[in-house]
Parts: sequence; structure tokens; C-alpha cells
Amino acid sequence: LTRKRAIFTPIDDNLVKMYVCGPTVYDHPHIGNARSVVVYDILYRILIKLFGANHVIYVRNITDIDDKIINKAVEDGLSIAELTKKTTEYFHQDMDYLGCLRPNFEPKATDHVEDMIDIINLLLANGAAYKAADHVYFDVTKAIDYAVLSGQSFDELLDSVRIETSEGKKNPGDFVLWKPAKIEEDASAKFNSPFGIGRPGWHIECSAMSHRFLGETFDIHGGGVDLVFPHHTNEIAQSHCAFKGSEYAKTWVHNGFLTVNHEKMSKSLGNFTTVKDLINKGIRGDIARLFLLGNHYRKPLDYNDKAISDAGQMITYWYRAIESVEIKIIYDESQITDEFMSALLEDMNTHKAIKIINDYAKKIYLSTSEDIKIQYSSKLVNCARFIGLMNVSCKEWFYSQVNLDKVEQLISERALAKESKNWLLADSIRNELFDNGILIEDKADGSTTWKKKA
Repeated sequence: LTRKRAIFTPIDDNLVKMYVCGPTVYDHPHIGNARSVVVYDILYRILIKLFGANHVIYVRNITDIDDKIINKAVEDGLSIAELTKKTTEYFHQDMDYLGCLRPNFEPKATDHVEDMIDIINLLLANGAAYKAADHVYFDVTKAIDYAVLSGQSFDELLDSVRIETSEGKKNPGDFVLWKPAKIEEDASAKFNSPFGIGRPGWHIECSAMSHRFLGETFDIHGGGVDLVFPHHTNEIAQSHCAFKGSEYAKTWVHNGFLTVNHEKMSKSLGNFTTVKDLINKGIRGDIARLFLLGNHYRKPLDYNDKAISDAGQMITYWYRAIESVEIKIIYDESQITDEFMSALLEDMNTHKAIKIINDYAKKIYLSTSEDIKIQYSSKLVNCARFIGLMNVSCKEWFYSQVNLDKVEQLISERALAKESKNWLLADSIRNELFDNGILIEDKADGSTTWKKKA
């Protein structure tokens, strides 16, 4: 909560606990949502390397009940359960495409409503919450240092967002812990509680699920920078008041926005591109992942076609560098270099780490020694794999999206055209292959070889 970088020391040397705010599953995730998942996937990989896979617990929740979900279910003519089952599958498919590891636990909000009710009861008993007009509200005046995470004053925070006025609220900044059900809402959006039939507010979800899986105090809490206020600020406030003396999360990590023309990508602005859009365009997961890691995680990252193209060219450059010695590469974590890890341990500086990998590729291209090529190819591949890249062979990278039979057929047709001196057809076939990413080379012995364009 100091808003400064600090050396990370776990509460328990034998077990690192991390909680990250996950998706609200009402539609296909856009690539701005994906950036957060990829960023914390890198942090998870770093923690596993430092402490061991059996000594890290990573929890990422799924919000499967809120106004957007209720409205989308009505719009699509589905039950809430049907919609969220489908959209959760979309999310998993998209994150698999991006090469993200699954968390250890992925609790759904609807499975933990009783845990939320328990915390609300604690807050009522501690005098930090109150009932009004069939709602339960958190009283922000009961929180010590309410605005500490944002670094702003209380009044500045309230001025920065739209505060909903509601009958019975004691203070403008008080937020909902429990809201009453609406008559027209689906039965699956209604839960029994001591406060009446309704459903929990957004902020109480993460306090309840993190407490269930990680306890009152844990090491790391992550999410997008847009969650600093109100979501994370309110999580801290209610958790401190529910569990007296708890620190809640020791270290906070927030990733920057993905932008389009330097404006935040969001569904409300209509300037978004979904992960599915990238898949449908034939953009490989590694290319999208490399793009998302291309800037420091705390800085904004601007999305455009050129940025995606640049990422594709870079990773193809890496594959082309190692191609001639691929069968001799040493695949072992010992090949992950100190300078590469130092970059990642320097506040997850993936931009610097990627530059180091690219420097290895340059050294391979410049060297005429096979031993040097093998040495740097081994470093390159193992470092790239550590951040979730280059998990396929060169052959698969260059040719998996190529219809091999079609290429061979066209080359045979071109050979026949040349034999009959139909140069116009031969050139037309060469151009067709080129337009489909295939370069051909006629050898002195009359044979023709081909390769995929870099």
C-alpha cells in the first residue's frame, strides 16, 4: 500500500498466495481483458521458478452474476447458467490460445454466496455496515485510510467516478454489499439471505473468495489499473473491517490499459477487438501473446495492425534464426540466462526480456560458428518458452498453416507450364504462391524448392 516498488518477500517462505480479479463472463473477452490474464500468467511463472510449483497458490475468480450477465441472458434468450457456462468456455478457449497456464483455483461467484453472506454478517456485527431500503451498505467512514491504495484523498476519489445516490445511504461513497432482487429477474439471480432475497454486490465477491482460498492475509493481489478504485479500494476497506488486524493483501500489482489510438479499449466505447477476432483473422496465439508482452505491464499498450504485424515478424525472425541448428538445441531450464531472469525480476520487465531474446537471435545470424549458433539458439528458445512462446517446432511454425498438397500441386503445374514454354502460366503460378506466402527457388539442376515467407 506504499504505492512504491519493493522487494517481494512472501509471508510464508513455503507458500506464496496470489489472487487476481478474473473475468465477468457475459461475452467473448476482448484483448484488453486478455492483457491482464497474460501479465499475471508471467508473474505466476516467475513465482513457480522462484519457489516451486507446489509452493504457489494462484486464485483467479469468475464473476458469473451481475447486471451485464442478467441483461445479456435476457437478450440471448438463455438462462444465466446457460450463458455463463458458454462464455466461461469462450474465456478458457481464448486464454489457452494465448498460452496461459490455468490457475490453481478458479472459483465462481455463485458458488460462494454463503461466504459473502458470512462476511456481510461480520461487517454488520462490527458496525461497519448497515441496512437501508432492503439493501446492505458498507459505511466508508468506518474504514481507516480508505483511499490509501489510490494515493488520492477521499474527496478526490468520489469526484473521479459517478456515485449512485440511493435512499437510505448515510454517505455518498457508501457501497452496496447486498441488493434486493427485482421481480423481473431470473430466479437464478436471486439468493436467500438474512437480509432478504437478492444478490451480493460486486466488491464483496473478491473479499469472500480470496478469504475462502487464501485466508485473511495473502501475498499478492493483481488486476487492471481500472480496478484500483472503486473495486480494490472497497475490497481493502471491507476486509480490514471484517477481519480486524488483517493486512488483506501485502503486495498490489496493477497492469495498464490496452488502448486504441491512445484511448482505453472497452466494450462501452465500442473500440474493442475480441480474442476471437484475432483467431478468425488467422493470427497465431504466440503472435498475440508477444504483442501483449511487448511493453512494460504498468504502461499503456496501443493496439493496431502494425503492432500485431511487428510481433509476427519478430517471432518468425527468432524461428528463422534457430532453424538450421534446431535438432541440436539443448532444451533445459539451465539455458535460461541470468540477464533474462534479471529483466523479469526487475518489476516484470517483459519489454527488456524480449529485447534480450531478440539480441540472441541477432548473434545467431551474425555468427558463422555452428557451436555459437547452438549456444545462442538454446538460450533463445528456453528463454522464449519461459514466457510462454515458441512451444512448437520450426517446421510447425512455418508450415502448419500451409496446405502442403496444394503447394506441391501448384509447383508441379508450374513445372509442366515451363516444359511447354507457357511462361505466362508459370509466372502466374509463381505469383499465386507468393501471394499465399510461399517463396520458390529454381535450382540449376532443374528442381524447385520452396519456403514460407518470413
